[in-house]
Amino acid sequence: MTAHIRGITQGEPAYQVNLYPPKHPLPAKNIEEFADSVVVFSPVGNELDVVLNRARIDLPGLAGSDAVHRVMSHNPDSLWAIARRQDFKSARPTIDGFIAFLMLNKDGVRRLLAGTFDASNPDLALLTAQNQKPAGIYVWAMWARDGLVAGIPLAFEKMWTPLHKDADFYARAATPDGQRLLETMGFSRGAVFEDLSDTTLHFLQRSGEPRTALPSYDRYQGDGKSNEIAVTMVRSIEDLMRVVAVRSAVYIAEQECPYLEEFDGNDFCATHLLGYIGNEPAGCIRIRYFADFAKIERLAVRKEFRKTRLSFHLVRAAIELCRVKGYQRLYGHAQKRLVNFWSRFGFELFEGGQELVFSDFDYVEMQLKAERHPTAITIGVDPYVIIRAEGRWHRPGILDRSKVRPVTRPSIEGLAG
Repeated sequence: MTAHIRGITQGEPAYQVNLYPPKHPLPAKNIEEFADSVVVFSPVGNELDVVLNRARIDLPGLAGSDAVHRVMSHNPDSLWAIARRQDFKSARPTIDGFIAFLMLNKDGVRRLLAGTFDASNPDLALLTAQNQKPAGIYVWAMWARDGLVAGIPLAFEKMWTPLHKDADFYARAATPDGQRLLETMGFSRGAVFEDLSDTTLHFLQRSGEPRTALPSYDRYQGDGKSNEIAVTMVRSIEDLMRVVAVRSAVYIAEQECPYLEEFDGNDFCATHLLGYIGNEPAGCIRIRYFADFAKIERLAVRKEFRKTRLSFHLVRAAIELCRVKGYQRLYGHAQKRLVNFWSRFGFELFEGGQELVFSDFDYVEMQLKAERHPTAITIGVDPYVIIRAEGRWHRPGILDRSKVRPVTRPSIEGLAG
């Protein structure tokens, strides 16, 4: 039996193991059972090349040694070799496995969860040095032969030093076996960092209060804490009334926009996201969908909440929702004074676009070229996912539960005969 995780590879699985340890959170509860028979150490020079060349026999897609050496030179704690104690000789160690980590700074973790981190050739600017505290630790690759997967938790022990112990772990399983291995070590599916989430990553939290990997557009659950920022999708007339109240305060009261220009007839054919500070509706944004692009518009935050980062949460949630719906081109009209704000999310001035004037403000066309979300809703996914509540494809819906009932065809059975 083998298991794989994508890591320091160029499109191929990144580690191979043959045995699963008992299920427990890290560090290993039974670590003393195999600590006497396993040695974990940091390989150097030719030792590192030897283990990478051996791993390539099982993993032909493993990335080049140059990239691994660059990372190791930047932070020697990034790769740990595993060997049997009985065969270990410090002068010429025989290496039977390894585990590699990427020590990410905040920008690195954000890139990872945003799907823009290149794990095959990591940018050192996104990694911490040996004496720096990482914001998160990515399980870059694991490879173990002949049952030495039992040494993997021992290698994880190296990440429990004072410098590393509060950094959450992130990993990406490429196969069901790889997923099973991660979950035996305490990982769960769905990763979070600040206002970002990725339901395709596995996550082991070691810092702060427990967090959930709810999508950024479905985080408000009706019980917000004081000053906590959360966004939800508008699903009721009451929610839509809150949107109307926010936009009336911002656009009609502050910007003196005429009522018929602000409420333009598109509100009942659009998606709205509603942002909360605690339990107070404080901002909103609107999305409309077209053939090959989605338009993000009507971003509004009440004046008293503009010193918060709610506007950033709303825009990121809107972008994530569009990506999950499969859109790779996002479009908007930005007031000229806010071009820099929209540029922070990757929006660029529309080439060949025109300047617009409406409701007494000047606007320019902007667009964002995005990647489709890894869990985008497309034909071929579980059909029960497609019929779930809008924006809640990550949780079973009422129709999922109805599938256990027998087929009775109540509307037509009485017509028989």
